[in-house]
Amino acid sequence: MNNRIRQIAVVLVTLGTIIINVLADALPINGLNTGRISDGFHVYFVPAGYVFAIWGIIYIGMIAYAIYQALPAQRENPRLQATGWWVVLGGLANSAWIFLWHYEQFVGTLGAMLVLLASLIAIYLRLGIDRTKVSRAETWAVRVPFSVYLGWITVATVANVTDVLDFVKWNQFGISSEVWMVMILTAVLVITVLMNFMRRDLAYALVILWALAGIAVKFPQVNIVTPATWITFGLVADSMVVAFVVKKNSVRG
Repeated sequence: MNNRIRQIAVVLVTLGTIIINVLADALPINGLNTGRISDGFHVYFVPAGYVFAIWGIIYIGMIAYAIYQALPAQRENPRLQATGWWVVLGGLANSAWIFLWHYEQFVGTLGAMLVLLASLIAIYLRLGIDRTKVSRAETWAVRVPFSVYLGWITVATVANVTDVLDFVKWNQFGISSEVWMVMILTAVLVITVLMNFMRRDLAYALVILWALAGIAVKFPQVNIVTPATWITFGLVADSMVVAFVVKKNSVRG
């Protein structure tokens, strides 16, 4: 019975989260567009508008996951049992973020974003990505969707932090916005390189590359920001290739 309740809860929260995200701009909630609110912040860590189309991929992945985990044959799946309620928590945090953002409660959005990030990290670890072998169906219906989701929320969390700091008019220790952006890119690079070598997760890395390219496109001629973004892109891509080569050689060995 508890597993059945979990499966139903995951389906309902997943559908509710997607509907709220779609209505956020379709209505829009509080008469404000999600992207236009973002454009009101004077920060560099924000990709071009087309990059946010990745939400379509995330929605498709989450629907596939919701259907897959709801199958009777998956009711006793230990990985889905260990992650189901974290998915529910993440969905609730995602929905809360939308309302906080559209009602311009920006400091509160950071709390919701951190809960979402923490829940996705918990899910990711419990799924055992690059640690255990699962069926092809579970890989595509569960692991890949959460790799993409976590990759994007990693980017979104960094962006959310920069937005909130701009909102509270933090002076960045007197550091210029351009140099601050380089520091942020360095942090993103370190996180992604660690993920590449620790998990060798192609889906996660591709999401980071997608976001970095979008930032470079949005700011094509901003002195140090543009080249720093492309350099970060190149280093992330190179580390991904090296990580997979190392893994391939270790398997052969």
